[in-house]
Amino acid sequence: MNILRPLSPHLPIYKPQLTSTFSIFHRISGAFLATIVFFFYLLCLKIGLICFTYENFYQFFFYSSKLILISVEITALALSYHLYNGVRHLLTDFSGFFFLRIGRKRLK
Repeated sequence: MNILRPLSPHLPIYKPQLTSTFSIFHRISGAFLATIVFFFYLLCLKIGLICFTYENFYQFFFYSSKLILISVEITALALSYHLYNGVRHLLTDFSGFFFLRIGRKRLK
């Protein structure tokens, strides 16, 4: 007797909230930014700080391919999202829960 039941019956009926989605993307953007900072830290250890003083290094690093430009734009987008979501989180914590009503339906 094989009954086809879902593995997690609570997931199909779960309605995701806006704040939980913001929290998940905040963690993802924070992990991405930490990875970028760690990469540049390792780059500074490998090459040294003297390479950042040469103009040719900047021309090679930032203008060599479109992939680097796209990654810089994605990093700027992640940084702005992480910053604005952090400010929203601080306002939610310290404003007496006034901003918690944003994104929720009003019950009648």
